[in-house]
Amino acid sequence: MSSVVPALQYEDMSQEAKNFVDERIKNGNRVTNMVKTLLYSMPSFDAMEFYPVRNELQKIIGSRAIYFYCYAISTENECLVCSTYHAKLLRDLNISFNEFEFTEIEKVLIDYGRGLVNNPNTIDESIYDKLRSEFSSEEIVLITTVGCKMIASNIFNEAMKVDLDEYLFEVEFDKNILPTKS
Repeated sequence: MSSVVPALQYEDMSQEAKNFVDERIKNGNRVTNMVKTLLYSMPSFDAMEFYPVRNELQKIIGSRAIYFYCYAISTENECLVCSTYHAKLLRDLNISFNEFEFTEIEKVLIDYGRGLVNNPNTIDESIYDKLRSEFSSEEIVLITTVGCKMIASNIFNEAMKVDLDEYLFEVEFDKNILPTKS
């Protein structure tokens, strides 16, 4: 696969983009190929920035649940970059897939994420009932926003044919680890 546009190199970035990259690196965070592509246009980057909403949701449901949610969305969308990224995050949690069970919250998030990808107009009412039984209206809005941002990231990566980041080359993922659709 060849990227539609190459990842922007630091020396070619606007000052605003360089400031962002400098801050990100200073805080010990990576600057991925997707981000380097988005940094061609700071308004585009601002519109697509995922982590502020993801981090808010992570405070509510924890890392494992949010990683499964995003992994389910990304594998359903067949986005190599995001699927591999979330597979790495799950692997980093040292989850042994032969020895664990999904929580009820993880199951509903996985079902909801798949529904968002496949057809948000036909999400089964039982999924909404489960969401309402576990989460407040504010939290459901946040969950949905994270899902929509994840879908947008998937589409961006696939449309722009963003190269897989080198640190992800050795990560394997298997969407069969997810529970079957309810």
